[in-house]
Amino acid sequence: MTLPADFISRMQALLETDYPAFEAALQETPPVSIRMNPLKYDKSPEGLPITWSEYGYYLSQRPTFTFDPLFHAGAYYVQEASSMFLQEAIRTVVKDPVRCLDLCAAPGGKSTHLLSALPERSLLVSNEVIRNRCHILAETITKWGNPYTIVSQNDPAAFSSLTHFFDVIVADVPCSGEGMFRKDPASREEWSLPHVDMCAARQRRIIYDIWDALAPGGFLIYSTCTYNTEENEENIHQFIQELGAEPVLIPVLPAWGISGPFIYGHPVYRFFPHKTQGEGFFLAVLRKKEGERKVLTYKPESGKKGNRPVSVFPGDISGWLRESDRFHLFTNGERLQAFPKEYLPEYKQLASLLKVVTAGISLGEIKGKDVMPAHPLAMSTFFSPDHFSQVEIGWEDAIRFLRKETFPLDASLPKGYAVLTWQGIPLGFVKHLENRANNLYPQEWRIRSSYIPEELRMVFCK
Repeated sequence: MTLPADFISRMQALLETDYPAFEAALQETPPVSIRMNPLKYDKSPEGLPITWSEYGYYLSQRPTFTFDPLFHAGAYYVQEASSMFLQEAIRTVVKDPVRCLDLCAAPGGKSTHLLSALPERSLLVSNEVIRNRCHILAETITKWGNPYTIVSQNDPAAFSSLTHFFDVIVADVPCSGEGMFRKDPASREEWSLPHVDMCAARQRRIIYDIWDALAPGGFLIYSTCTYNTEENEENIHQFIQELGAEPVLIPVLPAWGISGPFIYGHPVYRFFPHKTQGEGFFLAVLRKKEGERKVLTYKPESGKKGNRPVSVFPGDISGWLRESDRFHLFTNGERLQAFPKEYLPEYKQLASLLKVVTAGISLGEIKGKDVMPAHPLAMSTFFSPDHFSQVEIGWEDAIRFLRKETFPLDASLPKGYAVLTWQGIPLGFVKHLENRANNLYPQEWRIRSSYIPEELRMVFCK
């Protein structure tokens, strides 16, 4: 690996005698790590636990994730180990259910981590400004299966009107990517000193844009995957000086190998590949000072038609959800949606101000007097499959289904909608007809590769 000359000289100045070990670590193969979804799969993979993440594991080799049905079912997520330190930050500052914003959320690693780390019945708003990345984010969130979620596509400035709305804001801000040099050659090619300065200025703009949306006494969790002080300590220091933010100490164990600040002395947390088994990562927690909290209330525009609540269920859908009394059902066009009742005012308020992509659970599409079940229903951890025929399939049929191919089912299976499972976890729906089964897997999510690996390696073997 060839590193930029300016990067070398700057890191030599920061790390001093540690620099040779750091550069040697960058030449090594990066570790492979995953994080399990505890609400979908209760087994532990063969691998070493990641000590700062309850559900994280290092794997001894890289599986063929694309051809693992459990990956597509949301049983686990492939995530870089260092970034899983987010869980320790959440454990330190969050004790009760909160309204949390994951501001720069795509592709969804930190959002799914938040859904496992936040107290139950917290509301998570996951935002991404770039359209195609936002759709990837929505797919990731849907597969994880937690309905206490809203996915939005907005510039950070759009949140400035939501005064004091969020108790926690996680800002994994776009950065120069120095911490990903050994995994991402493009980040090395794009790196330059002007690029570092540009990233640091953009990060400050993002935080200033969303600061008013953080409630007094609330917490900002700021992170990057870069090493330099401009994007890290210097920005944190400026937020403390100009916004009156208070730095928060996170307890860590010496054995974790986490480093502290290079300048200013504020509590910050740095991951280096020669000290921790993971990529470069930086995290700091800031608390907004206490003060009078403004409470926004939703006021629908006069004469504006909103989503219609469902008073009479079309078809027999009352048994599709566990604990269905926790959800408000409404129609969005021909779509039937479910959203947690306790956050319905928040949903209406956000939907009136932001571009919302997905929210809660998409139950199905109304087809006359019938409802065709939607794929997000099968992915939900509140899905109750007893209403449908359930068919456990083998790996070959699972891959055919995930490619959205047609394949036969047992002719004795009752006609109608059926849910296919792999190792007991739902993969999605088919509609079983007399001589074929219509594959209802989302077209845009299908496995596009026709290649079958010679050696199939999965996280869990049946």
